[in-house]
Amino acid sequence: MERSGRVARRFGRRPDRAGRGGGYPKRVTFPVVGMVGGGQLARMTHEAGIPLGIRFKLLSDTPQDSAAQVVSDVVIGDYRDLDTLRDFARGCDVITFDHEHVPFEHLRALEADGIPIRPGPDALVHAQDKGVMRARLVEIGVPCPRHRIVTDAADVAAFAQEVDGFPVILKTVRGGYDGKGVWFARSREEAEEPFRAGVPVLAEEKVDFSRELAANVVRSPHGQAVAYPVVESRQVDGVCDTVIAPAPDLSEELSGQAQELALRIAADLDVIGHLAVELFETTDGRILVNELAMRPHNSGHWSQDGAVTSQFANHVRAVLDLPLGDPRPRATWTVMCNVLGGDYPDMYQAYLHCMARDPQLKIHMYGKDVKPGRKVGHVNTYGDDLAEVLERARHAAGYLRGTITE
Repeated sequence: MERSGRVARRFGRRPDRAGRGGGYPKRVTFPVVGMVGGGQLARMTHEAGIPLGIRFKLLSDTPQDSAAQVVSDVVIGDYRDLDTLRDFARGCDVITFDHEHVPFEHLRALEADGIPIRPGPDALVHAQDKGVMRARLVEIGVPCPRHRIVTDAADVAAFAQEVDGFPVILKTVRGGYDGKGVWFARSREEAEEPFRAGVPVLAEEKVDFSRELAANVVRSPHGQAVAYPVVESRQVDGVCDTVIAPAPDLSEELSGQAQELALRIAADLDVIGHLAVELFETTDGRILVNELAMRPHNSGHWSQDGAVTSQFANHVRAVLDLPLGDPRPRATWTVMCNVLGGDYPDMYQAYLHCMARDPQLKIHMYGKDVKPGRKVGHVNTYGDDLAEVLERARHAAGYLRGTITE
């Protein structure tokens, strides 16, 4: 009873009690989580809250968005409009996000209205603005690629001289994802393209890396934090294709460094909820931070079926300041493969083959129209033999997409 009372008081409520002198609650009032953004991350976060009895309210761009198809309380509106956000926030106990694009000043205004924002604007800005993120990480001693904000192609050429020449990586400071807003510039001429959009650009050295890793952690308002196993993330054309948990052949020392680094970033930036730290494992055995995401992340989708408590369930727990769940893996290996749209739109017809071939296969679809290259779902497989688990995941994802036909 004390626990339920304490949770209720965090959101300004008093637990109702029946009978003289206390007893069991007469009526249980569960908090309402407001989720800004209607994509697949919101859809799967909502799914994780259902067993807990958590109520969700969704601010979505359209009724056809992934989460809008399954959440009962949906507001259709523009997250860039402050009045829309304020109207949406009424009746919510806490606000969290499917994406990082809500304007910083709007988040500040909601916070000033007394609405809990998790993660808060001072944390979220580091996922919104790559320039702010890089400056802050360097300030707190986090290893990053060499970088600089650049203003034109001549500035890029000057930066290239500082980092052993071209090629260099150019990124829009805000808004890029899945390879969008990222350029691989091999010369000053190729460095012209990013500046045509008229947005700030971050130049980074090209890192010699052996693979990409991700360290996923979750932190609650009272400071409890958990770390998932460090995973290997394999990209194809700038889009995550496969995630292997845990990262194969990663030394215990480097794995521990990556987890400690992610936990330190979460604490120093006061992140509440899920934080994904995307990393490079360099050819000389170091780790460098590439990107941050302050929400459930593609590199953590394996945890739905491969961990005791998924990233989505722990994100819900964190934003409500509930005790966090066990992040340990359930199996020796778990592999996640993204299902991308191709020229085969009727994926449902492929279920018969995939499910009959692999009864342990877990399919997660997002309710999206199939378009070439679009993330429309993912599959998870698990087991004791990595080669077998990897083959099962790749076969299922390929068959659903139509690139494998037998």
